[in-house]
Amino acid sequence: MPQKVVVIYSGGMDSFTVLHNAIRAGHDVYALSFNYGQRHVKELVCAQNVCQELGIHHKIVDISAINQLIGGSSLTDDIEVPEGHYAADNMKSTVVPNRNMILLSLAVGYAVSLDAQAVYYGAHSGDHFIYPDCRPEFVQKMNDVCQIANYEPVDIISPYLQQTKIEILKDGLAMGLDYGKTWTCYNGREQACGKCGSCQERLEAFTLNNTLDPLPYEQQ
Repeated sequence: MPQKVVVIYSGGMDSFTVLHNAIRAGHDVYALSFNYGQRHVKELVCAQNVCQELGIHHKIVDISAINQLIGGSSLTDDIEVPEGHYAADNMKSTVVPNRNMILLSLAVGYAVSLDAQAVYYGAHSGDHFIYPDCRPEFVQKMNDVCQIANYEPVDIISPYLQQTKIEILKDGLAMGLDYGKTWTCYNGREQACGKCGSCQERLEAFTLNNTLDPLPYEQQ
């Protein structure tokens, strides 16, 4: 049944697919993006452009002040972005402490103010090894809390929680989505680096779907 929903939309390929998943389901979508002090805003620019093109509600909220409290991540601090696959322990430096709990809490507050019934976000199984706040037990506990945190219950929905990025991309390609409108690289240079874990996982997903990534890369 169509609902009013909030989609946490970073501008990356996973949340891009989640956004279209919610739209295809017939929901009244309110996209919500956050500037939390990440290394660059290229994803946010992509998010803004996509939402303008689709004509959907979109807010970009600056919460970068939280970096006074949380740090130690190569995504927000002056720490070199690691290279290699997500399965490597060095990728733990990309963890932003408590990020998804913070973003989900804000999104749920926004949902309550809109009388929306659910918040969507793009956790998937490829994130489970490195990111505790993308694991099924986290999503379930957050969903439990968000049923009682306000007078109005809000569902936390991760449609790809048990699927890999390869499967997410397969679904998006079946929807005819243009992933040239997304940005995944942890570095915010003119072209994607092709070396960081995020790029490598993305490139692997395209290779295993027998499709070329439309983004230009410094090297592949």
